[in-house]
Amino acid sequence: MMQAVANTSISILRGTETDGFGDERDTNTPIATKIPASLVEQTRRVSGRENPTPRIVRYAVARVPARTDITEDDRVLDERTGTKYIVEAVSGMANPAIEVDRRVDLRHTS
Repeated sequence: MMQAVANTSISILRGTETDGFGDERDTNTPIATKIPASLVEQTRRVSGRENPTPRIVRYAVARVPARTDITEDDRVLDERTGTKYIVEAVSGMANPAIEVDRRVDLRHTS
């Protein structure tokens, strides 16, 4: 049961391979496509003790249906915009009465 209003659809990309130089790289193999998602990009001003100069950090949060097979380190492709993200965390609230959406914390890839 999708509770958040979907504003896009996503593909979940998973897998790596070793190139001719022995370096690991993403294969971008889609394990699922056309998953309805509510995806919102946001910015936050951050600073820390090591670097007190404020900087702007971009991040995104998505909500996907409860049983979506998505794990940390997967990649997400926003099918509407073509933007790729790295999955940093996946969480969901336990509810014995209904299945709730999964929250997916994303980082924009360069």
